[in-house]
Amino acid sequence: MKYESTVTIASERCPGVRLTIRRMSFGRRLELTRQIKELAGRLEFLQAGKEGDKQEAEAWLLAGEIESVYLKWGLQSIDGLVIDGAPATTDSLIEKGPEALVSEAATLIRKEAGLTEEEVKNSESHSISSTETRPAGNATNAAV
Repeated sequence: MKYESTVTIASERCPGVRLTIRRMSFGRRLELTRQIKELAGRLEFLQAGKEGDKQEAEAWLLAGEIESVYLKWGLQSIDGLVIDGAPATTDSLIEKGPEALVSEAATLIRKEAGLTEEEVKNSESHSISSTETRPAGNATNAAV
């Protein structure tokens, strides 16, 4: 069996750009979970609290930090993009790259990480809403 731990995808938003995304593995899932666990918990806490400009700004910032973690974790390389005269890196894409490509890369990483279409859709926006975001229906404990 031959297995590639990355997948290269042509950008739909930036023609000529190819993104190499790390595939999910057991070890990578542990690493990613460790990196976003605290941030995601803080974000959920803020979203569940009272609404206000300060809470909304902090929640937006945390959502951006989580997206940055996904990008640094999952984007191995970028081909076909030069930013300010230098080949693009994950850090330069986050800092100075086209926002549409950043968003596309984050979406591709989430899909490769095995998130459902709904989870990918929900994670694309940094907007803060007071509407309930938990799934409807009954949940059961898998250990039961």
